[in-house]
Amino acid sequence: MYTVGVIGAMKPEVDAIKGLLKDGSTYTVSGIEFVCGELFGMNVVAAVCGIGKVFAAICAEAMIVTFKTDVIINAGVGGSLTDKLDIGDAGIASAVVQHDMDTTPFGDPKGMISGINKVYFECDAHCVDLLASAADEIGVRNEKGVIASGDCFVNSSAKRDELRSEFNAIICEMESGAIGHVCYVNEVPFCVLRTVSDNGDDDSHNDYAQSLAKAAKAELDILVGFLKKLGAEKN
Repeated sequence: MYTVGVIGAMKPEVDAIKGLLKDGSTYTVSGIEFVCGELFGMNVVAAVCGIGKVFAAICAEAMIVTFKTDVIINAGVGGSLTDKLDIGDAGIASAVVQHDMDTTPFGDPKGMISGINKVYFECDAHCVDLLASAADEIGVRNEKGVIASGDCFVNSSAKRDELRSEFNAIICEMESGAIGHVCYVNEVPFCVLRTVSDNGDDDSHNDYAQSLAKAAKAELDILVGFLKKLGAEKN
């Protein structure tokens, strides 16, 4: 069967999906727990990667090599960088970038990954459209655009403006850029869903604490709708 990998940074983001899996089995690879089962006629592998780009990359590589995933979706929450997205809305990545990758002293553009010489990792266009359709069906406002990842929680209006200016990004978070990098190297399609938990500004830590549950609920509803649509196509 078609195999879908679901990666989230924190337990609330993927635990509910794990609970929906039929005949689920649990495996540990590279210290990460992977739960595998059937959902909507597909094999689904779900894992909590942990926070940050290194954990995300470890998880994505282990998932691809061990479970031979046909596509990976990274789902979770993030900070809005645009006035078009408020708390509870959804950002859907058209591409991802690692905003803290910086070899500009050598004349490289900001965010460029040396060796493969890419700044942006493009998401699978069809999966992007399926995510947007799933969000539309449940009435969640959504925007497509660049999602910027870095190993820092953005808690500054100045940093927020910088990411928006440098990369035209709509969401900031800490994992998807690394997942996109790994998927690109392994030639595995991927997509990214981030519901807004904060605005990446000076009050983002307070907004995050108060809004996490609301944002996670919207993320789960969209994710389930996406998987249902994908399953209908593959069966």
